[in-house]
Amino acid sequence: MTDPAPRFGHLGKGGVRPEAGGEAFLDLLTAPGGARVERILSRGAASPPDFWYEQGWDEFVFVVAGAAILGFPDGREQRMEAGGYAILPAGCRHRVAWTDPGRDTLWLAVHMPPA
Repeated sequence: MTDPAPRFGHLGKGGVRPEAGGEAFLDLLTAPGGARVERILSRGAASPPDFWYEQGWDEFVFVVAGAAILGFPDGREQRMEAGGYAILPAGCRHRVAWTDPGRDTLWLAVHMPPA
């Protein structure tokens, strides 16, 4: 029996590059039950004004490079820069209010299986 081969990569390389004002998503790892690791590249992207993410699973997001602002329904905003992370529990309404238009914002998102 042969051991499975490891896979290697670089978060900043490969996949689709975002257009100005856009985002590009790339699943790096998926697992049975719904766990998923995703790379997100944003460049000047923001959620539409009345749009809210409200997911049925917990999500961990980590900003590897760049900067972003997450917005919440109560008007609160949280600026995130390289090294910053957020844990967004299932049902936490949030939106991307801003990402740096002058450079890519590189996120690593871990989506946990629904409880």
